[in-house]
Amino acid sequence: MKLKFNNLMLAGALCLSVSAFAADGGKPGKKSAGDPPKKFIDPANMDMSVKPGDDFFEYANGGWLKQNAIPAKQTRWGSFNILRQENTDRLLNLLKEVSATKGQTKGSLKQRVGDLYASGMDSLAIEKKGYTPIQADLARIDKINSIDGVVNELVYDRMNGLGSPLFGFGVGQDDKHVERYIVNLRQGGTSLPDRDNYLKDDARSKKIQDAFKTYATALFALTGSSADEAAKNANTVYELEKALAKSQLSRVAQRDPNVTYNKFSVADFSKTTPHLNWVKLLPMLKVAGQDTIIVGQPTFFKDIDGMLASTPVADWKTYLKWNVLKSAASALSSPFVKANFAYSSALSGQKVQTPRDERMSGLVDGSLGELLGQLYVEKYFTPAAKKYMVDLVNNLKVTLGDRIKRLDWMSDATKQRALKKLNAFSVKIGYPDKWEDYAGIVINRDDYYGNLKTISKWRYNYNVTRLGKPVDKTRWGMTPPTVNAYYNPVNNEIAFPAGILQFPFFDFGADDAINYGGIGAVIGHEMTHGFDDQGRQYDADGTLRDWWTKEDADKFKGRADQVVNQYNAFTVLDTMHVNGKLTLGENLADLGGLNVAYEAFKKTKQGKSNTKIDGFTPDQRFFLSWAQVWRSAQRPESAAQRILTDPHSPEEFRTNAPVVNMDAWYAAFDVKPGDKMYKKPEERIKVW
Repeated sequence: MKLKFNNLMLAGALCLSVSAFAADGGKPGKKSAGDPPKKFIDPANMDMSVKPGDDFFEYANGGWLKQNAIPAKQTRWGSFNILRQENTDRLLNLLKEVSATKGQTKGSLKQRVGDLYASGMDSLAIEKKGYTPIQADLARIDKINSIDGVVNELVYDRMNGLGSPLFGFGVGQDDKHVERYIVNLRQGGTSLPDRDNYLKDDARSKKIQDAFKTYATALFALTGSSADEAAKNANTVYELEKALAKSQLSRVAQRDPNVTYNKFSVADFSKTTPHLNWVKLLPMLKVAGQDTIIVGQPTFFKDIDGMLASTPVADWKTYLKWNVLKSAASALSSPFVKANFAYSSALSGQKVQTPRDERMSGLVDGSLGELLGQLYVEKYFTPAAKKYMVDLVNNLKVTLGDRIKRLDWMSDATKQRALKKLNAFSVKIGYPDKWEDYAGIVINRDDYYGNLKTISKWRYNYNVTRLGKPVDKTRWGMTPPTVNAYYNPVNNEIAFPAGILQFPFFDFGADDAINYGGIGAVIGHEMTHGFDDQGRQYDADGTLRDWWTKEDADKFKGRADQVVNQYNAFTVLDTMHVNGKLTLGENLADLGGLNVAYEAFKKTKQGKSNTKIDGFTPDQRFFLSWAQVWRSAQRPESAAQRILTDPHSPEEFRTNAPVVNMDAWYAAFDVKPGDKMYKKPEERIKVW
């Protein structure tokens, strides 16, 4: 079950130096004698020919954008990406070191981490095997001759590391009874990034659809189908998935947690899906004894049940083979990997394949992240960085509390409940207090695909065996090296992995303006997620429960609608509008987070002064720090796909949109009527 949380960036984003980390394990920010002082705000990265009130993003980042092309292996390039690349390099140093030592104690941390990486780097062995690792799976599917056989295969695949065809399934916390776990069913079964990729018929969508069919054709051909048969199979898969897409709820509709919280008795829900008898299926899925389930999209399941009856078994067999193929393609021999990348490139615009060692670094982090994370934290993360973050979080919590108390649109009764929720926030910093040991995962140095299946099976069993156990709130939703942060509403928690505690977010050697405009705004962002359009619907203990008066809820929605309208007006690629409803949660978090961070900054010694550093006032440095965090350029294909799928707005709007609602920004840069970004004081949006 995918963990539910709102994050700073969708997995994929990243920046520069490393003062919060010490490669030698010594003092953070340690410099060599004679090193010149670091320019935390470097005018060379700016474009002074642009007025800050006309385009603050370009003013703050224009010089850098002109001087830095997007690398061929990247779909976008900026502060987040640079930092992620640096973290990848650190992980590779660790992985190459531990994988170079053969014969480590079987089952030890270093043996499993090192041998998983080594197995993925053994390209000769992978090439030799071709697609033999999945031949038995394809042969098994060939023998299916009934709808019951199709349903049995749906069960087998997800339990045995072969993907999740047709629908989503997992065990997670019950949003309205957060102290216990429950089975969840949700829509799924499609391959393209969004349902609209199937349903739209514009030129961009047609290009993506054609790329998908080309990809599917290639994979079927690589496993023995004739050219005509492969093309026919690809079309069968596409039409089936298009039918599934038509039954799916949109991303915007699913933003309301009450829409996707539909609790049924297992027996009653089974009556609505006679070909998917959950009374029988759940024990097969290792979740016996369940009397209730939560269904995210009930209509979707009624529709796929009808499809099971009306679609020929032969078509379902083709679909199931496709599920195996697409799940395995990136782990098979080079023809499969090349076909996979060609398809990915059509969606993202990426020019060349990411080097194998970097792909394997990401895979190990994603598979055994809390083993690799222990090595990472031991070498790169310092206790001083963690302490700094604890103090900063406490400062930001007090500041957000002060702001809630001063709200002129919220009643005292709702304010007290909001403050109760804020005070109940739990905070995770750096890495888990209790590491996951992945007990039972055996890694073999000479079996890459087998290792991946082993890990996938372990994850499935780990997930379903949580039923009946106390909820484990010590679990993390991200690994320590991750350059990101998140808020998890059902635990009412905010988390900041070690990977993000680096410049431009944070540096021990930086002045407060830099750190508050960077990591301070990140902290404020995650806190505000607890009060965005989704997070506000969860109570202090994480329960999905309405704690608002109707009048206050209406006032919040009115202000949120102003944010929606502001972002709806932004466009990328000239014609594609930002979806203000899809991005509302992140936009509210950016606006709230920056306001909270600024107010907290003004309590510091520097925040109370007017002393310039490198020619910039403290307030200017605060806002410039915010802007350089979002410094980024991206390929057109990636930009277009993100508009459909990403709940985060494009970086230039994340920079510009919040500041135009803050009086302090106008004063800091002398922004006046006539400047392109100017908004009248009465039009500036204030929520939290």
